Amino acid sequence: MPNFLRFSVLAFLLAASYPLAAADLEKGKEINGTCAACHSDNGQGGKKGEYPRLAGQQTKYIESQLKNFRSRTRVNIPMFPYTQERELSDTDIKDIAAYLNSIELDTAMPTYTGTEDALTRLKMAEKVMIVPRVEGDLANGEVIYQKQCAACHGKTGRGRGMFPMLVGQYTNYLQRQVGLFLKGDRPHDEEGTVGLLNALKPEEIQDILAYLTSIQRPKE
Repeated sequence: MPNFLRFSVLAFLLAASYPLAAADLEKGKEINGTCAACHSDNGQGGKKGEYPRLAGQQTKYIESQLKNFRSRTRVNIPMFPYTQERELSDTDIKDIAAYLNSIELDTAMPTYTGTEDALTRLKMAEKVMIVPRVEGDLANGEVIYQKQCAACHGKTGRGRGMFPMLVGQYTNYLQRQVGLFLKGDRPHDEEGTVGLLNALKPEEIQDILAYLTSIQRPKE
């Protein structure tokens, strides 16, 4: 084997033997102090859906969107100054994405034992997030979602990989993003400016949104 090939193989083996650096959750929590002004300490977002829920969101999705904001591939003027390289490096993005993904929000009010003090009870209640139910044909929404959306966003709407979690997200926020997709102002990550949503009727989209609000709590 020529020397240059031996060197290449050795370099590859050495690189493969070193695992990728794990995300620093404490650093991510520290960075979240800036994000919390809009998205809240627990990543719940705005109470009216003006800011999206980030808690529990897919790590790769958060990373990709922050980089898109930074490059203006996805235009969001308020986010631009926070995602510039001087403000948020690739390592920072990895850390904040992992931290937000690690936050778990309950979908039912906590059961108190009676031994908690007032502050503990308040903190327990703050980590509950229940999106209000919206009107729509749940059965039709389930059929369309499972046929058209589940392959990317998961059967339970919790996303996978680069595709975001939809369940537990504010309906107002989702409606706004759907509008941007339909107008071509926000491209589908893998389909350009025209995607699946463009083939759905408004009432079908409404049924999907209604269905998503009905499956927030995992079945026992």
